[in-house]
Amino acid sequence: MSTLKVDGIRSNSASSDAITLASDGTCTANITNRSNRNKIINGAMTVHQRSSSVTGITSNGYQTADRMLLNVSTGTFTNTISTDTPDGFGSSFKIDCTTADTSLSAGDNVLFKQRIEGQNLQDFAKGTSAAKQFAVSFYVKTNKSGVYTVELSDIDNSRIATKTFTVSDSNWNRYTLIFPADTTGAFDNDNAVSLDLIIWLAAGTTFTSGTLNTSSWASKTNANRVSSSNVNIADSTSNEWYLTGVQLEVGSVATDFEHRSYGDELLKCQRYFCKAAEKGGSDHSAGMGTNYSSSVGYIHVRFPVTMRTNPTLDQITGTSYYRIFSNGSYETFDSFNSLDTATVTPQCAEVLKSGISITQGSANFVRYQHSEAEIRFSAEL
Repeated sequence: MSTLKVDGIRSNSASSDAITLASDGTCTANITNRSNRNKIINGAMTVHQRSSSVTGITSNGYQTADRMLLNVSTGTFTNTISTDTPDGFGSSFKIDCTTADTSLSAGDNVLFKQRIEGQNLQDFAKGTSAAKQFAVSFYVKTNKSGVYTVELSDIDNSRIATKTFTVSDSNWNRYTLIFPADTTGAFDNDNAVSLDLIIWLAAGTTFTSGTLNTSSWASKTNANRVSSSNVNIADSTSNEWYLTGVQLEVGSVATDFEHRSYGDELLKCQRYFCKAAEKGGSDHSAGMGTNYSSSVGYIHVRFPVTMRTNPTLDQITGTSYYRIFSNGSYETFDSFNSLDTATVTPQCAEVLKSGISITQGSANFVRYQHSEAEIRFSAEL
């Protein structure tokens, strides 16, 4: 048996070693396909707890794919989870323009965004002499060719970095953009938003009238955020735009997309949004609790994961959507009143219903009575 003795191993075309060997017999390796490298949650659009299709979108909100925020201030859109995907993916985020706006007002915008907690970004070492680059990659398919602007927006320090990409055909294509390191302004190490990853799909002159800086980070000035050549996805009702495989990682190399299991991705999403129970129609169980008085009942909900912060109640309501059972009888109602703010935590909550006729001290259970009824909790950034 023979031994190969070297100090390092590198590619013929590389400028640094892939593996560096130390005199004590150990080594360090520059491995780019490590796990947990993608800072984007649900980048493959696999989890969509709220809905798989939403029509008539004219404002900002989380519509279908979890963690994927769609900002709309002009035009009208439909957002769906599509099975039209590049090889190796099962879902994509699709938007359709259904009411056009061919002449944008100054402040108009349509954009895709994911917001990221500062404590998940510390390995970028932003604001230090050891700051790292940001590698962004994603797949896009659209019939709206032209220039698109991608922005990293540092919320903690009001700084931005921008790049553009150009769509020249209607096929699925992967785009990779390397953003520079920033030695100014560290990300806060907490559970608040520190970074927005934004893809601009339309922007008025408020955002396009300045000078786009694509070479370095700079102080945030609205006029300098978007290319003056940026497309307007709202200019025709024939426009469609698909997105999947979104990845943000540390370094100067955009690696292959990190696929996570559905279960792992769901748990990450439930930190920001979860449900007491899925929609299910008549007699679908929603929870159990206790009657505090003859007119006030509570149901107790323990969340599947610890949420980012104390959540708010995000229920779907309507006539006779819910029914509470207690002591051999039941009462139907339209909505819950609120969360009990004195008891809600990131781990659990008590949902309050008042103005009903029940037996004090008895146990209760609640069922959905409509296919759209749902008790939900939001701790979104």
